[in-house]
Amino acid sequence: MGKKPVVIGVAGGSGSGKTSVTKSIYEHFKGHSILMLEQDFYYKDQSHLPFEQRLNTNYDHPLAFDNDLLIDHLKLLLNHQSIEKPIYDYKLHTRSKDVIVVEPKDVIILEGILILEDERLRDLMDIKLFVDTDADIRIIRRIQRDIKERGRSIDSVIEQYISVVRPMHNQFIEPTKRYADIIIPEGGQNHVAIDLMVTKIQTILELNAIL
Repeated sequence: MGKKPVVIGVAGGSGSGKTSVTKSIYEHFKGHSILMLEQDFYYKDQSHLPFEQRLNTNYDHPLAFDNDLLIDHLKLLLNHQSIEKPIYDYKLHTRSKDVIVVEPKDVIILEGILILEDERLRDLMDIKLFVDTDADIRIIRRIQRDIKERGRSIDSVIEQYISVVRPMHNQFIEPTKRYADIIIPEGGQNHVAIDLMVTKIQTILELNAIL
């Protein structure tokens, strides 16, 4: 049984660049003992609900996530046990029957908009990051992503942002900034902050190799 893995939480609003930060760190250590665990994979199973009802899901609300399962999986990984990570089917708005087997690693990067909202999750993290990006940048990135990747119209993206994304961000995501150990402005463009995290993780990996 090796040393307890280190958990790094990366939070931030939709379009903040938290995924870019996470991927930049992960890519630097690709091939090393590091894994990514995305909160987006842990939306609640909705197969028991009619499809029309699933369409009304608010994916920016804390209750949309199955944090109980995420916490169970994180604890298994911390105990050097593999997990079956769920896959979410956004077309059917429910969990897929397929899973991804994830083996335990020395460093776990936990990424998601609301990972700092749940105290139980925070207690499992060794380092908590919040990627802080201005609202105008976040909505532009979201418009670009949803039009390009999800085939949506500008009007529908803006309407959703105003009616759901923005109020959920202000109510649930922004307040979690106070739990962060480090706040990273401008997301993936902040190479200094990313380099600092890479150095920190490098130290952790080297220590784990020695101990």
